[in-house]
Amino acid sequence: MPKQERFKTDYPGVTFIMGTAVASGKPERIYFIRYRRDGKLVEEKAGRAVQDNMTPAKAARIRAERIEGKALSNQGRRDAIQAAKDAEANRWTLTRIWDEYKSHRQEGKGLRTDDGRFHLHLAPAFGDKTPDDIITLDVTRLRSKLAKTKAPQTVKSVLALLKRIIAYGVKQGLCSNPDPGRLSIDLPKVDNEKMESLTPDELSRLLAALDEETNIDVADMMRLALFTGMRRGELFKLQWEDVDFLQGFITLRDPKGGRDQKIPMSDPARQVLENHPRTESPYVFPGRGGGQRTDVRRMVDRVKQRAGLPEDFRPLHGLRHTYASLLASSGKVDLYTLQKLMTHKSPKMTQRYAHLADEALKRAADVAGDIMNGIQSEPQKLRGVK
Repeated sequence: MPKQERFKTDYPGVTFIMGTAVASGKPERIYFIRYRRDGKLVEEKAGRAVQDNMTPAKAARIRAERIEGKALSNQGRRDAIQAAKDAEANRWTLTRIWDEYKSHRQEGKGLRTDDGRFHLHLAPAFGDKTPDDIITLDVTRLRSKLAKTKAPQTVKSVLALLKRIIAYGVKQGLCSNPDPGRLSIDLPKVDNEKMESLTPDELSRLLAALDEETNIDVADMMRLALFTGMRRGELFKLQWEDVDFLQGFITLRDPKGGRDQKIPMSDPARQVLENHPRTESPYVFPGRGGGQRTDVRRMVDRVKQRAGLPEDFRPLHGLRHTYASLLASSGKVDLYTLQKLMTHKSPKMTQRYAHLADEALKRAADVAGDIMNGIQSEPQKLRGVK
């Protein structure tokens, strides 16, 4: 296409051609500027008279700014925009690193939990930042914010996830290893050894309160927690097809440990399930509309108060601890078996009950001592020794 005729204006280096207005189709001046940059002649479009409200005077000011280096040329602006896009494409933010990390992890409950923690807590604070952009103060502020509403273990899990994401980015060459002087992520120490076992008197009051409870689902849910050690989420997910009365086992679907597991059904647990009313819902303890239950806190707290249990006792979680404590202190269940019954992934979790097993062993040793003392005293009695 031949170059259109340029018409001069009263301003040096400013010309125009006659074009057609985009909106109206009427004739419209299109202004151009010419100047030298680094010894090269540059000609650029300054703008349209109607569409851009361009005048020869405005075009002359634009030309002067570009000659003085105060403004980029049109090509310079295009290059800058492209450079910014290229930089963004090579900028590995925490969100991009997480997405990459997530794509190489196996689907499952652990990944879903981490994904929830990332989007709830890490993405709002650091999602658009690279690891190099994050400093220790940022992490300290997040930790303080979480500590106001979240449990210590949740705070620790969120910060541990942040460390894992950054470590993955470093390993894959997506980011540099943060300078310890700029970024340090210290995990809070969490005491997971808290035991919420009930005393015999408290247990007796609880069982009496359960007998008085009018909500059968709540009462039987708490009984099953006490008789099996099932977790809250496992009770919510329990379906009738998971209960095998013939073999005497309960299948735990998608438990905390990951894979489905089976636990034996004790006689008290069997009695609870055999007498529990069934509905059209597949769930043993259904929620609204027959779907999976999501909460039971208010109702179990009502039972707790009626039984006069300690204020800090968490009904379902505490009954799981009570179940484990009773078995450990009986002296009839070793810690390995207890680990399997509690579906702990690691013996470390079961170790919290070791002192109860030690007490049972000590009582057994005392019984042996009493027997030996009795044997020794018999010959002395025969000799008349008091």
